[in-house]
Amino acid sequence: MIHPTLDPQILERINTWLQGDYDEDTKAEIRHLLSEQNHTELTDAFYRDLEFGTGGLRGIMGAGSNRVNKYTLGAATQGLSNYLLSLYPESQVKVVIAHDNRNNSGLFARVVADVFSANGIYVYFFDGLRPTPELSYAIRQLNCQSGVMLTASHNPKEYNGYKAYGADGGQLVAPHDEAVMKEVAKVSSIKDIRFAGKSENIEYIGLKMDEKYLTDLTGLSMSKDAIKRQKDLKIVYSPIHGTGGVLIPTLLNKFGFENVITVAEQMVVDGNFPTVIYPNPEEAEALSMALAKAEEVDADIVMATDPDADRVGLAIKNGDGEFILLNGNQALSLLVRYMLDAWEKTGRLDGHQYIVKTIVTSYMIDKMAAAKGIECFNSLTGFKYIGEIMTKLEGQKTFIVGGEESYGYLVGDHARDKDAVVSCAMFAEMAAYYKDKGSSMYETLLDMYVEYGFYKEKLISITKKGKSGAEEIKAMMETYRNNTPTSLGGQNVVMLKDYKNSLSKDMLTGQSHKIDLPSSNVLQFYTEDGSIISARPSGTEPKIKFYCSVHAPLESRDAYQRTEIRLEQKLSEILKDLGV
Repeated sequence: MIHPTLDPQILERINTWLQGDYDEDTKAEIRHLLSEQNHTELTDAFYRDLEFGTGGLRGIMGAGSNRVNKYTLGAATQGLSNYLLSLYPESQVKVVIAHDNRNNSGLFARVVADVFSANGIYVYFFDGLRPTPELSYAIRQLNCQSGVMLTASHNPKEYNGYKAYGADGGQLVAPHDEAVMKEVAKVSSIKDIRFAGKSENIEYIGLKMDEKYLTDLTGLSMSKDAIKRQKDLKIVYSPIHGTGGVLIPTLLNKFGFENVITVAEQMVVDGNFPTVIYPNPEEAEALSMALAKAEEVDADIVMATDPDADRVGLAIKNGDGEFILLNGNQALSLLVRYMLDAWEKTGRLDGHQYIVKTIVTSYMIDKMAAAKGIECFNSLTGFKYIGEIMTKLEGQKTFIVGGEESYGYLVGDHARDKDAVVSCAMFAEMAAYYKDKGSSMYETLLDMYVEYGFYKEKLISITKKGKSGAEEIKAMMETYRNNTPTSLGGQNVVMLKDYKNSLSKDMLTGQSHKIDLPSSNVLQFYTEDGSIISARPSGTEPKIKFYCSVHAPLESRDAYQRTEIRLEQKLSEILKDLGV
């Protein structure tokens, strides 16, 4: 059969799969696409190898070299196995494997376990779906050299993925990430992959690890007395069909909350996510059922987590008793404020502590840390960089809290990844604490704005799918890099930070200074009034993201709405100037 519209190289890749040692279901899927002449789908499935990036793999499930399937995951695991065995030649290499609720996650986890075990690596295999942060915790508790989480986090249902972790419980960072990528690239044939697992190298874990994890998290509580007085606080929680349902209601009970109301329809484990468009707590729609339940029961706080329970969306009541959704910057700012105040009140704040956030997360947090004499580190986007800083400072300084604007937070140093399990408990504790004082989280947020300035952030994500989309995103970044805007929102651009080239350029003098962070394809524009606009292609989705931050003084709580309108107008002008 001749397919004249298919690129010859793509057709050659297709024929390799059709003629190779791939299973018949895989071949049948390819033949079906050929018979339907679905050349767009075939091109996207075969135009490249699915890239093992610095955090692992993520993509659409299906047949093809650019798809998530047993073969691409098998190749990733074989490459990771080869690297681990070379890195620890004198040790029994041990890994932990967990998976979320996505379609095929359990199957893929079994494939990964088999490949590891076939290579002589000892596998601790969670006996059912578990949150990503518990995997990070287990790696540290079991003194393992690595771990893998099968998840595509908050992506749509057709996606799945593979997060690779190092011995510290954090996702792989330099030099290990690039070294693993090279080993994965060497796996050029499925004949190089050891799929025949060895059961003697696989040990199932579950309940005991859960109990230890939950006990350690319960020990992080800062306001036990307030919770005792507010134990009937009405908490509505949804795992959006995912792993959060396994542990979060239990942890809330262990913290002392007796009125946890779950969204029954979304407690059902289902990789098709039938009640939402996207299982992403960053999207208002994903919390719609939880909000409806909250209105029904007159709840105090609403929380929902993504499928692997590392991100949490949050809704609180405003001054009129109406539920409002907080963005990740607001939620993290509240969490930082609460933790710093709690540490200070207990006499534990002595300047040897620190917090961490990313370069695209609210700079109000930097101000709060400075006011307490605490160092605030700014990392590249991606929680693995926060974890890297924590590992470097272990034994030197004490980590209190960290996070990023994309709804991922961590309290305590038990893990090296964002943890929605402990975050849900701490947000509930905050609600109880402020209610016990006759205040609220909303009033506390306004008070923070009065004290430090009203910081308003906005994230715009533009999706560009497939090969053409990737090329379009690349062209957009190069245009911004080579033709830097001179003004945004009526304000002159005074500084450009190019993290790809590790240079910070003063736009007025032309002088450049080195940025002491790893290279990353991020651009930041600073305007003369202190606004910061960041452009960054997503590392896990076919998107380019624009993070915009503006701020102004807030005279009083009463001035909140009119100041917000003014800042929203400024954000719109900036985005218009960017052509977004």
